[in-house]
Amino acid sequence: MAKIFNINAVCRPEIHYMADITGKLKDIKKMIDAGQYFTINRARQYGKTTTLKALSKYIEKDYLVINLDFQMFGDAKFRNENIFSLTFAKLFLRELKNSNICFNNELKNIIDDLDNIIIGRHEDFELQELFEYISTICGASEKAVVLIVDEVDSATNNKVFLDFLSQLRGYYIDRDIRPALKSVILAGVYDIKNLKNKFVEKEEHKVNSPWNIAADFLIDMSLSKHDIAGMIEEYEKDYDIGMDINKISGIIYDYTSGYPFLVSRLCKLLDEVVSGSMNFPDKQSAWTERGVAEAVKLLLNEKNTLFDSLTGKLEDYHGLKKMIYLLLFKGNSILYTPLNRDIDIAEMFGFIKNSDGNAVIANRIFETILYNLFLSEEAFNNNMYNVALQDKNQFINNGHLNMKLILEKFVIHFNDLYGDREQNFYEEEGRRYFLLYLKPVINGTGNYYIEAQTRNMERTDVIVDYNGEQFIIEMKIWRGNAYNERGEKQLKDYLSYYHLDKGYMLSFNFNKSKQIGVKEVVLGNKTIIEAVV
Repeated sequence: MAKIFNINAVCRPEIHYMADITGKLKDIKKMIDAGQYFTINRARQYGKTTTLKALSKYIEKDYLVINLDFQMFGDAKFRNENIFSLTFAKLFLRELKNSNICFNNELKNIIDDLDNIIIGRHEDFELQELFEYISTICGASEKAVVLIVDEVDSATNNKVFLDFLSQLRGYYIDRDIRPALKSVILAGVYDIKNLKNKFVEKEEHKVNSPWNIAADFLIDMSLSKHDIAGMIEEYEKDYDIGMDINKISGIIYDYTSGYPFLVSRLCKLLDEVVSGSMNFPDKQSAWTERGVAEAVKLLLNEKNTLFDSLTGKLEDYHGLKKMIYLLLFKGNSILYTPLNRDIDIAEMFGFIKNSDGNAVIANRIFETILYNLFLSEEAFNNNMYNVALQDKNQFINNGHLNMKLILEKFVIHFNDLYGDREQNFYEEEGRRYFLLYLKPVINGTGNYYIEAQTRNMERTDVIVDYNGEQFIIEMKIWRGNAYNERGEKQLKDYLSYYHLDKGYMLSFNFNKSKQIGVKEVVLGNKTIIEAVV
């Protein structure tokens, strides 16, 4: 049976194309060998469960691994301490019995006792008794016991869960004086240190006590360009299509920054949707730069649980939404400070990452999704968007996008609609209005993204992909002729990097004596279409 790219549940190497994560597993095992208590917290669909399943197999020769999933409990199991303790014990024993270890007589007796308690649904069996049995099992086992709990943050807001964490903390701390778990791994979106943000407790000590022993988990779980290359190299061996593995893996990484779900989703779209379509009749034509652009367009236009979760958080955390807006539209430089609650939340949910001490949007896909979301919230009540809807048919000629004409029309409409506004309006709104004008023109056929390296309060480069053609538009604030000439030189160099002969510049000029319009500038072998509003 041929392998497939998987985006649902756990990836299995025997049936799915997946990256080799052996190096990551080795690093995690070092933490286990050191007896650490830690949380693997990453955003939704970041490969946590796949990693935990692979980790369990990787360490099972050395440890007795108990791998639980709190999603299997259901809310009802957290109603009271007795029900939770019995459920935990039942699933703990199930994992123990399914392990590949031989039980000595002592361990058999303990298992029998606990089985009887579970079957009898003993009403006095609570957390203290549960952990005493776990401690006894750890003492009787010939292998050290490692506890892994996935989806730990799926527990509802209740006292039982917090008490469980407190008991777990106590038994872990006292492991030098009584048998206890060798290592504890809690996995979920929330870090154990910020999981308390999800709960509301009147008694502060109950919130604080479980959170202060977790070791830092610094292992990078994103997929590198090398990881992606390894995944699609296996695909290439199966189909022998002659793709440029290094180039395609680099392009996929540039769009995704190695977010595992996004990588797998793009690969799955290339294999199952783009390949065999009208413009890409076979796998060879699909696994190209143009094919990846098509897959990106499809991804940006689909509704999936990851995007739903991402955008839903903006409504749940208003400070987060404001910060993302500042990053996207105003070019604000926001220092990465994890003690800032909004930054901490944004990183936890996968919106941002730390780049040289600055908070930046995590990847191009997320950035475009967020741009589209914010723009859509005001599009139909915005005059610039509405005139673009009226103009859009004139910009496409035989499948080619006329970017020069787009700039010419934008200059006219912008000055007609907003020419009498104050300077602050231009600085804050100009680029956003160009994107509002551009979006309905390319929608359905093309896509765009913002080049992260050039985004700031004075300059932003928009990269547009349309029917296999690429356009670079530099948007900037006018700072005089000398600054403009430097901008032209920067754009010329940028065009060389992208192997393009023509580029576009849109300047927002606040001088009362400015001359609005569009002109053509030739610099060596490059042509720049400059528009001034």
